[in-house]
Amino acid sequence: MGIIAWIIIGLLAGAIAKALMPGKDPGGIIITMLIGIAGGLLGGWLGKVIFGVDSVDGFFELSTWIAAIVGSLILLVLYRLVTGNRRSHRHA
Repeated sequence: MGIIAWIIIGLLAGAIAKALMPGKDPGGIIITMLIGIAGGLLGGWLGKVIFGVDSVDGFFELSTWIAAIVGSLILLVLYRLVTGNRRSHRHA
């Protein structure tokens, strides 16, 4: 897959991850898009390392989308943990 396909998958995976984990995030749409793109890459890498699955076969493969969404969810949780701690210290 090309870089444009990864960006599109990442953007959509980030939006899906945000919909699955609603709540107020300190970042805006740009952060969500970046988390989605990085999450897509993370999910593809984890799928290959842990399960031995080549999840980057194609744009329309279900495994590609699942890997991207799971990776985005992982990064969104980590992002909320890191920025949530920072926000609580500012208000204290």
